[in-house]
Amino acid sequence: MSDEFDRLVEVMRRLRAECPWTREQTHASLRHYVIEEAYETAEAIDLADSGHLREELGDLLMQVVIHAAIAESDDEGWSTDDVVREIADKLVHRNPHVFGDVTVSSAAEVDANWQRLKAERKQRTHPSEGIPKDLPALMAADKVLGRVDRPVEGDDLGARLLRLVAEARVQGVDAEAELRRATRRHADG
Repeated sequence: MSDEFDRLVEVMRRLRAECPWTREQTHASLRHYVIEEAYETAEAIDLADSGHLREELGDLLMQVVIHAAIAESDDEGWSTDDVVREIADKLVHRNPHVFGDVTVSSAAEVDANWQRLKAERKQRTHPSEGIPKDLPALMAADKVLGRVDRPVEGDDLGARLLRLVAEARVQGVDAEAELRRATRRHADG
């Protein structure tokens, strides 16, 4: 790891040990910050503001490091090193075209391999399994539609909305982002 990353981990360990506020925090008490920082990072991406993105990625990384520091100080059996090791191992496993002997000719093949390897490991039994319950509805719909290969039935409002998300998928459009843009345009008059 880089010296700066190691420094961040040590700063957080010291805060966990010496700062009353940080010492009181739990995974649950910090939950809303993880969500907030993820949305702020997404907004920086939407604004195409590289400096702001760098700042927000730092705030998001801080969330990873503080949760790992909590786990370490509370003897949960893992630390930042475990988080880093696990994601590195996952990346190596899910990218055999780089770290193994699989040959691919397109980004679509890379994604298909990733999804296949993920499905083999997760062995989910229901299409909504593994989709966070707090994920925005359009994003959750997009994920489910990616897992279920059948037409949307019904004429109620929910079914019509789901068909719009399916239409966006076919067009390669992010329904969530499109609705946000349309909402902003509408608000701006």
